[in-house]
Amino acid sequence: MKGPAIFLAQFAGDEAPFNSLDAITKWAGSLGYKGVQIPTWDGRLFDLEKAAESQDYVDEVKGICAQNGVAVTELSTHLQGQLVASHPAFDVQFDGFAPPQFHDNVAARTDWAVGQLKLAARASRRFGCTAHATFSGALLWHTVYPWPQRPAGLVEEGFAELGRRWKPILDTFDENGVDACYELHPGEDLHDGVTFERFLDVVDQHPRANILYDPSHMVLQQMDYLAFIDIYHERIKAFHVKDAEFRPTGRAGVYGSYSGWVERPGRFRSLGDGQIDFSAIFSKLTQYGYQGWAVLEWECALKHPEQGAAEGAPFIARHMIRRAEKAFDDFAGTGADKVLINRVLGLS
Repeated sequence: MKGPAIFLAQFAGDEAPFNSLDAITKWAGSLGYKGVQIPTWDGRLFDLEKAAESQDYVDEVKGICAQNGVAVTELSTHLQGQLVASHPAFDVQFDGFAPPQFHDNVAARTDWAVGQLKLAARASRRFGCTAHATFSGALLWHTVYPWPQRPAGLVEEGFAELGRRWKPILDTFDENGVDACYELHPGEDLHDGVTFERFLDVVDQHPRANILYDPSHMVLQQMDYLAFIDIYHERIKAFHVKDAEFRPTGRAGVYGSYSGWVERPGRFRSLGDGQIDFSAIFSKLTQYGYQGWAVLEWECALKHPEQGAAEGAPFIARHMIRRAEKAFDDFAGTGADKVLINRVLGLS
């Protein structure tokens, strides 16, 4: 495992040191981060089209990052991925994820989003990144709680369409040697293990369809986030280190009651302030040989982002495990000896 790293999306802004790649990576490096995950939609930090076409530009970005003590861990297309599949109920809100010329034109907006993902696959290859962070989008989310009853075949057709849209994108990622890692997230059609398996079925178990593991979204859904690693570890290729808590009351539960984040029973917290057992998570990921980055995604309902970022790097570093190269009791080993083995077993 590599780290600590930080996702820059929640920190980018118009004021220094968050308004340019040089300044924000210098800030991240000064806090002890070794890597940055770059949001490809933020023109203050990055030009995705140029990165897909120009190795010189990519080398320039890598040089800026290296000068400030960090590497590029992954590129992110969370916003563009959301637009690969979007139900009309959300069009007005999601238009803001695309350039103005695509607003009120769903077909053009979808084509743009698909193109963005394919550019990201090529850009990731130029960076030498083997994983990419994204969202699946959603055609079915408005039916997640089935009232009125879902028509027979609706879920199957929804996932079939999702597969038709993503299969060519996944093929492009495969051509570039990069895993597309879906952050399983409420609001996306891929939001838990069952929906991820449905998706694998419609993309023919595509080897590039993988998971960005973020336990916070599982806490808010009341899932077993440790058992999830046992089940899906072979598909976990990226990792957001994000804390959360779920404290239901007699008045509100999982759905949140339309409340703001501070008032919701389930809310994201800065690292160490929530309920997630990160020692167990880092142990399981190490056990299964996870070799990607541990990336802070800061989203807290209470704490200031700069305090959360400052606390995040040492928190992640403290939890990272250097894998043992020998068993702790090797000192008492007796070696492999057929005669001795037979004697221990009581065999002649």
